[in-house]
Amino acid sequence: MVIKSILDTDLYKFTTSYAYIKLFPYAMGTFVFKDRDETEYSEDFVNALKEEIQAMTSVALAREEQEYMIRSCRFIPPIYWEWLSSFRFDPEKIKISLDENKQLHVEVSDFMYKVTLYEVPLLAIIAEIRNKYLGHIPNMEQVCNRLAEKVRLSNEHKMLFSEFGTRRRFSFNVHDSVISYLNENAHYCAGTSNCYFAMKYNMKPMGTHPHEWFMFHGAQFGYKHANYMALENWVNVYDGDLGTALSDTYTSDIFLSNISRKQAKLFDGVRCDSGNEFEFTDRLIARYQELGVDPTTKTIIFSNALDFEKALQIQDYCKGRIRCSFGIGTNLTNDTGFKPSNIVMKLAYCKMNVNQPWKECVKLSDDLGKHMGSSNEVKACLYELDLNVDDDK
Repeated sequence: MVIKSILDTDLYKFTTSYAYIKLFPYAMGTFVFKDRDETEYSEDFVNALKEEIQAMTSVALAREEQEYMIRSCRFIPPIYWEWLSSFRFDPEKIKISLDENKQLHVEVSDFMYKVTLYEVPLLAIIAEIRNKYLGHIPNMEQVCNRLAEKVRLSNEHKMLFSEFGTRRRFSFNVHDSVISYLNENAHYCAGTSNCYFAMKYNMKPMGTHPHEWFMFHGAQFGYKHANYMALENWVNVYDGDLGTALSDTYTSDIFLSNISRKQAKLFDGVRCDSGNEFEFTDRLIARYQELGVDPTTKTIIFSNALDFEKALQIQDYCKGRIRCSFGIGTNLTNDTGFKPSNIVMKLAYCKMNVNQPWKECVKLSDDLGKHMGSSNEVKACLYELDLNVDDDK
C-alpha cells in the first residue's frame, strides 16, 4: 500500500481544499493525468494501479493526525479537519485506461474541495508503481552519499530550502529515508510540504497554493483577471497568512503587470516555478521598486526542478537584493540514478455548480513545452492576454 495516510500529501492541497469550501462550495472540477515522457504502460501496471486506488478507500484522518493538523495549521479552522476525518477516496470518481499507444489516461472528477485531494496521492502511486515495473531498485548507499553532499552544500552556504518531493518521489520508503536524514543533518531545511512526514519528524509543514487556484479563476472569471482575483480571494480566506504568491500560471510577465501595490505589500513574497530564475529576479525586484516596496523585505521561493548547485548560484545572485529560499523536490526524493518520472495532474475542466457548463482550464508556463490545455483554449488565452500566439509552446 503506497498511500498509508491521508496526510501523505502536500499541505497546499488542504489549504486549497478549504478555500474552495469557503468561497466556492458548489464548484466542480476534473483533473487529468499527463506523462510528459509518453511512457508506455502495460495492462499489468493498470491493474496494479487500480489495486492501489482501491486500497486508498481505507485511508482516513486519524484522531492524532487531526489534532496535529489543528495545532500546526492555525490558519485552517478545526471544522475543516473534522470534515476531512469523514472524507474517503472514491475509486468510482477515477477513470483509468490505456490507449492504442499504451499511453496512460487518468481522470478524476468531483466537487473542487474534494477532487483537489486526489492529485498528489495519485501521482505518488503512479511514480512508485512505474519504478517497480521498470525494475528500478535504488542503491541506498549511493542515494545517501549524494544526499549528504547536498546537505553539506546547504549547511556550508547557509542555504535555506524545503523538501517538495512527494508527487514524483521514487517511493514512500526512499522519501522517508530522505526526510529522516534531512531532519537529523540539514541545519537550513525549513520543513517539508508533506504533512505526514512533517508530523512524523516534527518538522514544519510548508506550502501555500497551487497553479490550479489560478487556473480555476482564469476559467471562471477570465484570464485577464485571474491573477488579481485569485490573490484577492486567497486573502479573503487567509487574511494575510500563507503569503507566498505563485507567479507563473499565465506567465510571469502577466503576473508582474497584474500585481497591485496592495498585494505586493501584503504578500510576503513570490514563488518562481518556471522560466529563467535570474531574469525573473531582476524583473521582480524592478516591479517592487516601481511599486515603492523594498525588495529586501520580500522573499522569492524558487521551485523549478532545482538541484543544489543551481540553487547556490541563484542564492549568490539574490544576495543583498532580495531574500530567497528554495523548494526542492525530485532532486531530493528521486535522485536514485534512474530517470525520474515526468508526470503531472492538472485541473483540465471546472464549473461553478452542477447547472453550469464545463469550462476548459489553461496553464501558461515560462518554460518551453509546458503549456497545459487544448491548443484552441491555449490560443484563446494567449490572445486574451495579448501575448504572441506564435509563442504557443
